[in-house]
Amino acid sequence: VRVSATAVYSTYSIEPASAIDFGAMMKGTKETQTIVLENKGMLGFKFRIQQASALESKSSKQGESASSAAKRSARRRSSTLTQSSLHAGMFTVCPCSGSISPWGQQKITVDCLAGQEGTCEEQLYINITGR
Repeated sequence: VRVSATAVYSTYSIEPASAIDFGAMMKGTKETQTIVLENKGMLGFKFRIQQASALESKSSKQGESASSAAKRSARRRSSTLTQSSLHAGMFTVCPCSGSISPWGQQKITVDCLAGQEGTCEEQLYINITGR
């Protein structure tokens, strides 16, 4: 009996690789930019886009009981995975979660609706399983 295996890990690319800047916008206008998340590996993976404040609040709850924090975390994970878009300040990201098959890609749109006067900046994280 011959047995063989190949160990691999998820490889991916994100374009654009740098920050997205909508520049100066007229109040009340909307602009859209696109991020392309590409799977360059032999295994499919799931991704989830989260706001930085959501990640910070998870780590700041260390003083609570482990079981209640775990239950709340599980509830947050399930609601985030079923959510089709993420709203962060003036920005809307869609889709904010999904799966990408080997050699596939996902286009993610980021809409900016210039609502209030001033600068708006948000920090978002793309979490890729098995990286």
